[in-house]
Amino acid sequence: MSITSAGRPFRAPTTLSMAQRKATGIFTVVLLLTCLCLYIELNSVDFCIFCYKSEVVSFSLPFYNKSDAFLLLPDIDCQEIPPFLVILVTTEHWQLEARTAIRQSWGKERIIRDKRVVSFFLLGTLVKQNKKAEANIISESLEYKDIIQKNFIDSYNNLTLKTLMGIDWVHHFCPQSSFVMKTDTDMFINTFYLTELLVKKNRITNFFTGFIKSEEYPIRFRFNKWYTSKIEYPGKRYPPFCSGTGYVFSTDIANQIYKISPSIPYFKLEDVYIGMCLDKLRIQLEELHTKQIFFPEKVKFSVCRFKKIVTCHHVRPYELLLYWNTLLSSKDEECLGK
Repeated sequence: MSITSAGRPFRAPTTLSMAQRKATGIFTVVLLLTCLCLYIELNSVDFCIFCYKSEVVSFSLPFYNKSDAFLLLPDIDCQEIPPFLVILVTTEHWQLEARTAIRQSWGKERIIRDKRVVSFFLLGTLVKQNKKAEANIISESLEYKDIIQKNFIDSYNNLTLKTLMGIDWVHHFCPQSSFVMKTDTDMFINTFYLTELLVKKNRITNFFTGFIKSEEYPIRFRFNKWYTSKIEYPGKRYPPFCSGTGYVFSTDIANQIYKISPSIPYFKLEDVYIGMCLDKLRIQLEELHTKQIFFPEKVKFSVCRFKKIVTCHHVRPYELLLYWNTLLSSKDEECLGK
């Protein structure tokens, strides 16, 4: 032992024993696991310690401002030659490659069984002003005349606004059409088969179809893409709805949704929101065929299979062109058996 300048005895620091280090390590691991479990548990019941709560509270319209002017409109006169089917495609600014592939395939205006089929793209505006991106969209609109746009932030949580914008456009500019389809840019749509089935159905009022989801529940796990808090949707089960990957409805329903939407609380999942509107209108979802023809997932391509489906999800632009051109070149070939 030595003496310090202050007169106090100096003791050399001692190291922890192996047992003490082991006990400290175990305690640290247990503490971390406890904190993690507590964090997950609190998040599962809509409580978050470490994050800012930015829930969208249920409220009635006007969350979609009908009085806002359209920024971009397509060049079409629905009175002169009423379309049989109007396809509304939700898209984002950066998805030019996908829009180009759609314009060259199923989105191209054509006459099918003497029925006019047209497609338009739905866009919002960028979060941050980007003059070059905005100029590119205006240029694209002038070239193809197929973009519908209003002034709201273009985001996943605003898909409901984007879909309502498309319904707004149909209500005001194309009520003469017979059917409307809402779909996305990563979809393959067999417009030939869809038109054929709609003609055979011979129903132009109160008809809504797609991949029907009748037993869906809100996902309460915060880290899921489709997470919904009890503040956003307090109910235990969603009303029946069709997958937002592609649903089809008679134009009279577009008009009804447009009129009733101010009384429906806002909800970020657009397909569920449309289901909420239909539930209020007491409109039943119906199958278009006895076999499954709407696929919200990816389907392995084969000519015979794709001749008898309406939608296929998760299709890249180059795949879309390949599938479409292969289907067109083999249109007259017969498919034997199942």
